[in-house]
Amino acid sequence: MTHRCDPVRAALAGAALLLTAAVATPPAHAQGFPVRTAGDLAALCAGGPGGAQKAAAINFCHGFAQGVLSLLLEHDAKSVCLPPKPPSRTQTLASFIAWTKSSENRAAAPAGRGLEAFFKETFACK
Repeated sequence: MTHRCDPVRAALAGAALLLTAAVATPPAHAQGFPVRTAGDLAALCAGGPGGAQKAAAINFCHGFAQGVLSLLLEHDAKSVCLPPKPPSRTQTLASFIAWTKSSENRAAAPAGRGLEAFFKETFACK
């Protein structure tokens, strides 16, 4: 007996599977990642709530930081100058955590603005 795969049926089954996965995965906010301040972001960079969400929190932090840095480099390139061999993201974000903890004003800044200030201070063009 030969089984033939109907391409339309296979495509519909695949789409249904993807939709189910998309609906079943809660957004980051529902997982407890509301980021309002630089302090909130630093807490996520440090591993967030820990447990099963630790990796997701760190990945969220890395993505957020990369987005802010990309915008800075594209729209305000003269304000940030990365060294020829920049530190790793992990090293940079460890510095951001310490930088944020060093001042209540830094921790209270809006997350994006706080990260922008950190990048401009840490990687200032000379």
